[in-house]
Amino acid sequence: MGESREFRNTLALITNLFAGVPSLSQTAARWMGRSASRMYLSQKDPISCWRLGLEHSGKNYSYLGVQLLTRKSCQVLKPSKTAAWGKRRAWICKQLRMVGFVFGLMGSFFLLDSVMLTVVHHISFRNGHFRSKEWQMQDGGSGYDINVENTEKLMYERLIKLAHTALAKNELQEDPFSQWKEPYEQASSWKPCADKSSSTDKSSSVVHQENVMNGSGFILVSANGGLNQQRVAVCNAVAIAAMLNASLVLPKFLYSSVWKDKSQFGDIYQEDYFINLLKDDVRIIKELPFHLQSLDLESIGSQVSDMDIRKESKPIYFSKVIRPLLLRNGVVHFLGFGNRLAFDPLPANLQKLRCKCNFHAFKFVPRIQEIGSLLLKRIRKYNYRVSELDKQLLGNHMPSNLLVGNNISGKPLKYLALHMRFEMDMVAYSVCDFGGGAKERRELQAYREIHFPTLVTRMKENASFSPAELRKLGRCPLTPEEAALMLSALGFKQRTYIYLAGSDIYGGRSRMLPFTTLYPNLVTKEDFLTPSELAPFRNFSSQLAALDFIACATADVFAMTDSGSQLSSLVTGFRTYHGRGRAPTLRPNKKRFAKILSQNGTLEWIEFEERVRKMIEENQRVQVRPRGRSIYRLPRSPGCMCKASERNLEHL
Repeated sequence: MGESREFRNTLALITNLFAGVPSLSQTAARWMGRSASRMYLSQKDPISCWRLGLEHSGKNYSYLGVQLLTRKSCQVLKPSKTAAWGKRRAWICKQLRMVGFVFGLMGSFFLLDSVMLTVVHHISFRNGHFRSKEWQMQDGGSGYDINVENTEKLMYERLIKLAHTALAKNELQEDPFSQWKEPYEQASSWKPCADKSSSTDKSSSVVHQENVMNGSGFILVSANGGLNQQRVAVCNAVAIAAMLNASLVLPKFLYSSVWKDKSQFGDIYQEDYFINLLKDDVRIIKELPFHLQSLDLESIGSQVSDMDIRKESKPIYFSKVIRPLLLRNGVVHFLGFGNRLAFDPLPANLQKLRCKCNFHAFKFVPRIQEIGSLLLKRIRKYNYRVSELDKQLLGNHMPSNLLVGNNISGKPLKYLALHMRFEMDMVAYSVCDFGGGAKERRELQAYREIHFPTLVTRMKENASFSPAELRKLGRCPLTPEEAALMLSALGFKQRTYIYLAGSDIYGGRSRMLPFTTLYPNLVTKEDFLTPSELAPFRNFSSQLAALDFIACATADVFAMTDSGSQLSSLVTGFRTYHGRGRAPTLRPNKKRFAKILSQNGTLEWIEFEERVRKMIEENQRVQVRPRGRSIYRLPRSPGCMCKASERNLEHL
């Protein structure tokens, strides 16, 4: 009886060891079952035999597939064979213990291996996800790899501590989105009118069509820079072509070692829409006539680089210098053409044409509109058009399906879009110091020597490049830390939903830490669009910039850190032109802000807050474009935007 119980306990122990490894437990049970099915125990034992996976009668006991049957199902052993069987059973028990130990040890190793693989996989996933969310410097493949550290870089530690305290107190105060609005009564009195035709415009169009037949020649344009610089260049070229009564060949975009984008006009904008919208103002063709394509434009003097034209040249230059070239050779090629046409003085019809080009003629291709619509739908968690800005940018690709998410209010989530111009090229070109020490200065100087050799030469010739003086004059782009302090002073709460454009932040995670500790709800297009949705835009920085343009232009509030940036400038103008007085923009005065920050050691938070708010409020005043300023950023100008009379306002 005792031996029989020991035998059963041994088998139970082995099967329990194999419980975590199903394949091993089944194999062991099958092997033990075949042996046990031939065993006969004493009739006094309550369990008389073992059997595996066979049909049986009587009471059933189960140990991981080994079935125990009552003695009614087994043959009874003769007394003469009992002694011999006892020895055999002892030997089998010993072997089973050894097998059990071996299999148990193997099972333990398998279990340990499985646990270790799980832990390693979990750690790798977390690290991979973390790296994808870090703000890493990408210099377009220049070969510089800035080490990303976990320690934050602080220039204004005292103010950052005060900001943390202020944010904790601000959670129950007024919604900052309701605080920062355009002066609606004044802003809404200005209406878009660059696409409106007057009787004078119609008569001018007839004259234009007649002059086209006897045009002065053809203008080629190769625009440099990124998406927004190219946009400005194209509209300037349209105005010059109209001024010189020339036909414009659809502009080409130059490949840049900084932007590394091979996109052409038709990859970003709808060509036919652009040509048709402007057909009454200027003749635009897709290719240069065949008989002119073989000309060596440089050898005949018809190639004009941006080094040959002064920045913001007046119309008289183009009449005296460029027109004779057109009449002599029939074609002129503007190479690297950018901001070469002055804003003033310029005839009203050409100023209006510039606005018509910038605010009406550029429509993104359907692929960009579709993904842009998807991006907005996911940011807002809302499916309806919110403003005229949506219509202008997305065309027929408006959000149509309600996205089920965390939004239970039935209203779109409000968000602030921030263009943080702190990429490697901007930081290096500024020649400012950002508190990163000798290593940072060496990295920036090495980048300048490769990408901005002319700047390096000027620095050597002019010893007045003092980083401290440049900061004092407001020439330095705001750091993420300074941007966070500005938003804190303006009352934006810690939970504010912030969309970040221009996410290749120089300095990586350590540079972003002061910002993300104050404002953790920071998102980019990569957070809302899947890798497969973004795949067609990879390696095309201008097309990715188009998505940022859409998200910034349609935001509830748009804030910038550098007003000299073309993206910030064009987004500001687009919101002013199509925003209908409900698209506020926050623009810091960097010189004033630098003066405020210079008192970091003594300034109390309430005074800091008051001075920053006053700085932003003064830049939100509704006014007519000052002479000489960009009409692309400040479109409130006769011919571009029209101010409605008080009588007309009553019917708006």
